[in-house]
Amino acid sequence: MKLSIIVPCKNEEGNIVETYNKINNVLKKIKYEIIYIDDGSTDKTLEKLREVYAKDMLHIKVLSFSRNFKKEAAMYAGLQHATGEYTCIIDGDLQQNPTYLLQMMQVLDEQKGYDEVAMVMKKRSKESFFMKICKKAFYKIIDSISEVSFKDSASDFRMFRTNVKEAILSLSERVRFTKGIFSWVGFQIKYLPYEVEERTSGVSKFNFKASLNYALDGILSFSTKPLTISIGLGFILLLASFIYFLVILIQSLFFTHYFSGIHAIILIFLVLFGCQFIIMGIIGGYMAKAYTEIKGRPLYIVKEKLGFNNETIL
Repeated sequence: MKLSIIVPCKNEEGNIVETYNKINNVLKKIKYEIIYIDDGSTDKTLEKLREVYAKDMLHIKVLSFSRNFKKEAAMYAGLQHATGEYTCIIDGDLQQNPTYLLQMMQVLDEQKGYDEVAMVMKKRSKESFFMKICKKAFYKIIDSISEVSFKDSASDFRMFRTNVKEAILSLSERVRFTKGIFSWVGFQIKYLPYEVEERTSGVSKFNFKASLNYALDGILSFSTKPLTISIGLGFILLLASFIYFLVILIQSLFFTHYFSGIHAIILIFLVLFGCQFIIMGIIGGYMAKAYTEIKGRPLYIVKEKLGFNNETIL
């Protein structure tokens, strides 16, 4: 098997057939498999996947989750079942054009020094200015506070050799941030630009709330620096309190107009409690991640399998 293509899907009933047709047209001369992951879809995605599987059992495999476990789990499940010399992750919404697959394969075939090809998004015309600023800020923040380097606008749309796949699978954490994992495992990465296509069907599941949660997962998973903020903040508060005390003292001694004691107390308490809640929130975030890891629950549960050793139901 030359290439395994992992396609996470959630409510993509309108894109399943077109995704298959485009990939099949591009890879006519390549021995490949497409592993569709139905991540708890509530529309007719699974029904469409069954139709595509019935049409082409040679190339199609399907994993259907018992509920939505999110994209990170879907990608991990696909990696566990991939058997190709190369493995590629591509979204099921057709915004990542399958024609890039041949370009990515060519790099790995001809440039043996590279273990992975990662596609970097060019600007998205319909993305709001606010979202663009947020994404830029996220990459700058996580790159500056993390122990590993993050490429701005690098996507999960990438192809890699078996050694990279095995390295990713060796990381058993439950709270997964795949972009960070790709950076953490290392290897030589070739970055290539790609144009993001417009959706032809369905709506994006990656709204602002989902993006914010994803960003927080990344920061908490790949940096311990927020935990040390409390130390620096403590010294700053001590210094600010000392300066504030001097200001109040000087005004009391040399001026008739000065802040009343009750106002000063209220202001100090507001600052101290505000900072305390921020620090508690940071620590709570790390504790939540540790709690998830300790429970050791599986990343996903499969309800239905198609194309894997003729087993259809788990």
